[in-house]
Amino acid sequence: MDKYVLEACTDCVESAIAAQEGGADRIELCSNLVIGGVTPGSALFKLVKKYTDIDIRVLLRPRYGDYCYNSYEFEQLKEEVQMYREYGAKGVVIGMLNPDGTLDTGRMAELIKAADGIDVALHRAFDVCVDPMEAMEQAASLGMKTILTGGQCGTAWEGRDLLASLEKKSRGRIEILAAGGIGAGPIEKLVPFTGITSYHMSGKIEVDSALKYRKEGASMGLPERDEYIIWKTSREKIREAREILEKQAAAL
Repeated sequence: MDKYVLEACTDCVESAIAAQEGGADRIELCSNLVIGGVTPGSALFKLVKKYTDIDIRVLLRPRYGDYCYNSYEFEQLKEEVQMYREYGAKGVVIGMLNPDGTLDTGRMAELIKAADGIDVALHRAFDVCVDPMEAMEQAASLGMKTILTGGQCGTAWEGRDLLASLEKKSRGRIEILAAGGIGAGPIEKLVPFTGITSYHMSGKIEVDSALKYRKEGASMGLPERDEYIIWKTSREKIREAREILEKQAAAL
């Protein structure tokens, strides 16, 4: 893969605009990035399409938690694949596991069929599967475009050895999209170590809420977090990462 790709994970219109202005090639659109991201609403997708012209892949994850979905959740995923394809998404980002930690290839194949030609990426369900090399081969055989992974670790740098192995064995068949703690600094180290040319980052910064009144003792769902701090994508962080990728590409 000759092109260096920078994907930004965003969960609001403002962050999507910042990602485009910073030089991202595409975005993965989700909601609630604070819990790792779940499926965004259709109104958010339409507004991002309205205010940007960047390629959009939509994360499809019906809930927080594991990736072992029941029949109702699978039905929801299938309808969302069809819906976002019709809305004009560049692709969808999916993943399902069996109880034994293997990829649920049967139902994933149904989702890929429903995608009907748009890009399909495997999200970080890959990072909790039992056998990453087998899962990589299965994803490639299914015709998936991308695997999003931190090398089965919290950060891509921690998972660099597996990332390097995945890149070596997958080259030309499926994109390995490195994720987890990605920014300009990690990219500068990961490119020569792993050979990976595609990177996924949120570029998030913490922004203070516009709400000046603060109600003590009341929480709306995540009491361990300061609910008056909002995550937003920084165009500067995206731009810094873009510049590192361009520097790496120029060095070839």
